Parts: sequence; C-alpha cells; structure tokens
Amino acid sequence: MGQRLDVCCSAVLQEPESGHMRIKEGNRHKESPLSNHRKLSRVPPKDDLNDQMFMVGGWTQEDPSCPVEHFCPEYNEWKSAARMVNSRGGVAVGTLGGRIYTVGGEDKVRCYSSVERYDPDADSWSTDVAPLSSPRSGVCLLEMDGCLYAIGGHDGITAMNTVERYDPRMNTWSKQAPMVTRRSRAVAAVLEGLLYVIGGNDGETALSSVERYDPVDGTWSISAHMLSPRENAGCAVYLGHIYVAGGRDELNLPLCAVERFDPDAMRWTPVRRMRSKRDDMSLIVFNGALLAVGGSDDVTNLKTIEVYSHETNTWRHFGSMKSKHPGGRVAVLC
Repeated sequence: MGQRLDVCCSAVLQEPESGHMRIKEGNRHKESPLSNHRKLSRVPPKDDLNDQMFMVGGWTQEDPSCPVEHFCPEYNEWKSAARMVNSRGGVAVGTLGGRIYTVGGEDKVRCYSSVERYDPDADSWSTDVAPLSSPRSGVCLLEMDGCLYAIGGHDGITAMNTVERYDPRMNTWSKQAPMVTRRSRAVAAVLEGLLYVIGGNDGETALSSVERYDPVDGTWSISAHMLSPRENAGCAVYLGHIYVAGGRDELNLPLCAVERFDPDAMRWTPVRRMRSKRDDMSLIVFNGALLAVGGSDDVTNLKTIEVYSHETNTWRHFGSMKSKHPGGRVAVLC
C-alpha cells in the first residue's frame, strides 16, 4: 500500500479538518490546497494537476536501501518505483526532457562519475548515459536551455569548481568555464536566463557566497551573498524569486531558516522559518505550491513535507512520504 499525503489547508483558507483529502481540482465541496496555491501563485489553471513528484535515492552506510518513490496525485499517495541501478549517496538529481537523471555520488568505497536516466513511462533506469569527466559527489545539477549542467562537487579529496554541460542529442559532456569558488554540496537555480550557484562548502567551511553564470558570454560573476552560510540546502525558483531553505551552517548545525533572493533589488531577505530543521532537504515547486521535503533534523531522518504560503508567510504540515530517504532528492516532472 502507498502512503497517502495528508493535507492541511492554510489557515487563511479554512481550518484543517481530520482525514485525508485528495489533491484534485474535481472536488465539488472543497478545493485542494494545491488548487488554492495555484491561485495564490498566479499560475494559470490547468484541467489537471500534471506535475509528477519523485523522491530519488537516499543512501547511507547505515541505511543503504536507496529507494525511489513516486507521488500519485490521482490516488493521493506515494508508491514505490524502480530503484537506481547503482545505490549511492551524495547523488545529484535533475530533470531533462521528461526524464530524471542521477549524476555522480559515492558509497563507502569511492566516488562515481556514472550517470543514470529514469523513464517514468517504463518505470526503469538505464546506464547508457555518458559519464562525467571525473568522479565526484555533492554535485548540483539543473537544466538550462535544453542541457544539463553538473556543477562543483568533491572527488573524495577536495572540493571542485568544475562545470560540465550535457547535450542529450550528442550524449556528451563538455567542460564549461569553471566557477570562481570551489563548491561541494551547493545549490543552483536558473532565473531570468542566468544560472546562480549558491552556498555549499569549499572544503573548509560552509559558504554564504553566490556566483552566477551568463551563458551568453560564458562567464561567472559574484552576486549578492546570502544572509547566512549553508550547505546541503534546498533551492527553488518561486514567484520570480530564488528561495533557499534549510541545510547546515558553518558550525555544522542543521537549519530551519529560509531566505529569498530578489533579482531586481539584488538582495536576500529572510522568510519565515520552517517548522522543522532540515539538512539535506529538497525544496520544490509542485503544481504551484512550494514544498519542503525530507531532510534530517540531526536526530532523525524526516519523511515529512511542509508547504509555504507566500500570502501569510507561513509554513504548514503537508503530509509524509512512505519511507525515509537520508540524502535523497526530489525531482519534479512537469
């Protein structure tokens, strides 16, 4: 049996009620929170909520199960999906062309350069994707202009400033201009045609620095620093801003703090803290709602999900996954 996603509505909409609600717009009596967030986010309505959410991997030496879960809005529950071919931690997860890619990672023996691709229609993983130029873990991975960018990471010895771009038509990776700073376990986002790489660890300490890449001239420049250093955070673009949440600070303490970047003002401002501290978490936009998923609070690995309301600047509980995924990452297919 799959795990249902328990939904609590935002207080500005209505008081929470007991029981489960389906995340579908066809309910005649109540609109789902995702439908309401779609309105609040000024996202054009769709006939159906078409986003697909996958939690991919999650591997530690103590818990090497590396499961994959798929949230099914139609049934309002999490179901198991095919596992990756190679179980590993510190793997980067990204999407391109309706497929999920996992890049690099490590186990208790070594770092990997290999790449896998998941086909949601076939529920299967393939390993016929070209590898990175070198093994590394803690890479950040994202799509821009029809290609994947694998940024930074560490090779088991040192943090790296390497940037590679994957062309799916040629099935090749090519080196791009390196970052200004070596970064492992950073996060990245594309906003207004620019690629931002945020925080991470340079091999000695967590970073608050941010740099951005202009694909037109292929150069990196320094951008406004975050309010606080963090690595292993979650990151998403939401309503024209970059949101960064959770992670771990320079004292190696897990964070519940959230901040957002305004590209017009070129500054970071604080956002209401999450209900839970979340290191190694995912921050995603799913059917118009900003969700904080999983992570660790330093006591236990979390299955819980929180949803953010920008109208009230509050976080609320939004259900749980079926399994714990230490170090796993969420991918959304639109």
